Amino acid sequence: MKNLKKMFTLRIRQLTETKGFTLIELLVVISIIGILASLTLVSYSGAQKQTRDTQRRSDLNQYRNSLENYAGSNNGLYPLGINTIANLCGTGKPLTTSYIASCPADPITTYLYGFYSSSTGDGYVIYAQLETGGYWEVCSIGKSGKVTVKPTDSSCDL
Repeated sequence: MKNLKKMFTLRIRQLTETKGFTLIELLVVISIIGILASLTLVSYSGAQKQTRDTQRRSDLNQYRNSLENYAGSNNGLYPLGINTIANLCGTGKPLTTSYIASCPADPITTYLYGFYSSSTGDGYVIYAQLETGGYWEVCSIGKSGKVTVKPTDSSCDL
């Protein structure tokens, strides 16, 4: 009976002495959680940029399709001598609702789409600045891709 009482007392003492975590253990766990959270936020931000860049590429393809429809209705000629996207699309402009339902705009207003057409109507370049670096260019000759320098005229840089 005496041994049982000793074991019971010892067990109670063990349970009461190891009740919580030490300050060092808590700080280590909090630090690890903080590091993991910061890594998650950084990768999430990068994914958002790539998503917006993909939307830009899709928007430029919509413009390309509408310009090809326009050329099909106008003896193979694209709009003449236009140097901004604002002068290309909308009421009273070459790309009316019969060619494109609505004029796609950049996902955020910091970056704007650009457009150049030749004075003879035989070519164009549409471009968008990418958040991940460089510019996405779509040309009338059917090529599209990433370039490092902003286009300055209707000639294709690809």
